[in-house]
Amino acid sequence: MSRGYSAVEEADRARLFDLASLLLTYPGDRLLGAAAELRAAVAAIGEIGIREQLGAFLDWFCTTDPLEVETHYVRTFDLRRRCGLYLTYYLHGDTRKRGIALLTLKQRYRAHGLRLSAGELPDLLPVVLEFAAVAGPGDGEAPLRQHRRGLELLRAALREAGSPYRHVLDAIVAALPPLTETDRDAIRALAVDGPPVESVGLSPYGADVDAIGFGPDLGTESCPSLESAP
Repeated sequence: MSRGYSAVEEADRARLFDLASLLLTYPGDRLLGAAAELRAAVAAIGEIGIREQLGAFLDWFCTTDPLEVETHYVRTFDLRRRCGLYLTYYLHGDTRKRGIALLTLKQRYRAHGLRLSAGELPDLLPVVLEFAAVAGPGDGEAPLRQHRRGLELLRAALREAGSPYRHVLDAIVAALPPLTETDRDAIRALAVDGPPVESVGLSPYGADVDAIGFGPDLGTESCPSLESAP
């Protein structure tokens, strides 16, 4: 395997990212009632390690009381800043640089003929995963590679919290290129220092950035999705 490339086959990565995008959305009735379909989707993935991680998650997800699953999701992703699903926050905090990163993601989606649903932020992990599944290697998977450090911090926080969602993050990172030593050093530094905390205005970057909004504490989005642009 060449440095910078995943050992997981492209088709398996697409299946994984598509499925993980669903599993990381709020567990509403439709998702909670789709146990058979979810298990079939996992079985279609050829990479055994990824199947095992997703299978471990589904063992909890499909056998736990639905109210408990919903409560766990809210407590984990909505009430714990360290487990937020907004990837640019880990690197930039609520700063001007984050506004640039959000706009860059939004423009990447537009370049592929895709747009966000109303109220969605472009760095929400389920949205980033869905884009990777739809657009494929190269541009599609680039945001996941670019925000690998945030993924690793989220993964570590989920492990520390003992959340079953750690299995989904383990599967995602297993499909990405291996970390470099530079990545590891940067992740350790971010884990100690945290993201920037100084909030600044975004008006110099135009109304388009202002409209994107901020924050891992914006409330619960139910099921993020990307739609074809008109």
